[in-house]
Amino acid sequence: MTLSKYTKRAILGGVISLFIILLGAILLGRLSGYEAKVLIENSLSGMNTLCNTIALASATILALLLTLLGISSGSKRKLKKDHYLHVLQIAKLDTVVFIASVMSFLIFNLPITESDSVPDNWYNTIYYISLGISSVLSAGLIVIVLMLYNTVVSIIKIVGLGMYDHPLAITEEEVEKD
Repeated sequence: MTLSKYTKRAILGGVISLFIILLGAILLGRLSGYEAKVLIENSLSGMNTLCNTIALASATILALLLTLLGISSGSKRKLKKDHYLHVLQIAKLDTVVFIASVMSFLIFNLPITESDSVPDNWYNTIYYISLGISSVLSAGLIVIVLMLYNTVVSIIKIVGLGMYDHPLAITEEEVEKD
């Protein structure tokens, strides 16, 4: 599947945000097992809330994509296949982020800090993995929102403002060919 310049820009925005989020974890420095266990205990409710929020946002975006498709197909201006492929990319990525956030929510609900069988040196790894998961989920949602923004701007330009020379709008010459 080829990526448009708008999709590449959205992915770049997500990668930049991922690095910024992970930079905060790096600035914390190296943790001992006990410190990591305390940080995990203190941050679990926040990570659960983050996963819930991302799952809710992803489900809402999927539902709103149906509205976007209704507007796209019901407009007087016909749109190129690339527009629908872009919406399909958003839907696929959104579904992946939704599933990952629900799975992460389930994992974060395991009572890992209350178990006596987990060695203290594992908490360090568990803490950084949980930071990585929440960072990737957040960056994924940022990519989806940026991709959706580009799609909405294109629809506004084509349908609302009547920009017939937009790259996603079918020109009159292309309509006559069909």
